Amino acid sequence: MMAMENFKQFLVLLVSALSVGFVCIVFVLRWVFHFKEGLAWDGGLAEFNWHPLLIVIGFIFLQGIAIIVYRLPWTWRCSKLMMKFIHAGLNILAFIMAVVSLVAVFDFHNAANIPNMYSLHSWVGLAAVILYALQMVLGLVVYLVPITPGFVRAALMPVHVYGGLFIFSSVIATALMGITEKLIFGLKDPKYKDSPPEAVFVNVLGLLLAVFGGLILWIATRPQWKRPAENQLRLVHSDNLPAASEAGANGGNANAALTMTTGVGDERAGDQESNGEPRRRNGKGEESAEGGRINI
Repeated sequence: MMAMENFKQFLVLLVSALSVGFVCIVFVLRWVFHFKEGLAWDGGLAEFNWHPLLIVIGFIFLQGIAIIVYRLPWTWRCSKLMMKFIHAGLNILAFIMAVVSLVAVFDFHNAANIPNMYSLHSWVGLAAVILYALQMVLGLVVYLVPITPGFVRAALMPVHVYGGLFIFSSVIATALMGITEKLIFGLKDPKYKDSPPEAVFVNVLGLLLAVFGGLILWIATRPQWKRPAENQLRLVHSDNLPAASEAGANGGNANAALTMTTGVGDERAGDQESNGEPRRRNGKGEESAEGGRINI
């Protein structure tokens, strides 16, 4: 496996993000079952409680994991196609949870004769769900359909990456607006301004959601933790095999295989592709014979 630059820092941030994410899920479960009415599907307040629970689990936690899944160095042994399916699967699951949470809200509002779509929270939230759906369609059509030209994938990749980070940030902001709105409307005696235990507890949940979002965004935007190009991964794999065999024959350690740091290519990677074909050169640099090499 290729060595990752600043791996210890990456590992600390990854463990922190996962830990904070799990704590967020525990917090929202305690909010729903301890401070609120639990869960049901009867048009009442217990049905509404599906909304914050599914948003935190799916639209925030799972979406966050989907954003950074390419950057996990343990997945670099998997093919790019396999990682695309994992990335798409996590996003589809998150989208399904978000849609179910919206159904719960509309069902509760209609049963209680509460107007729909009047608050900023609802506007931004619905916009985020619609953009998320468009983002998934773009990803499935462009990056999972094999007939899509490489130059099209390369041209749309910045839009796809930025769109994912923008939507994720919008979801975090919408969740913070939503829990504040719920506390203001839901707490009567004592009121939200009096800082009862539920208000303090849910405020801490909001802080944890913001921290989780910040950790995911930091991991997702560090260039040194980007998944290496496929030709680099194939080159390391092909070089590791004879190195490990030779080390075993000499009684050495198979771990003496070649190690590379992310973003720094082997000298041969600059001169040839994994199939041994030379790369075309021009006055401005080197152009890959494969055309549209894409990393997420």
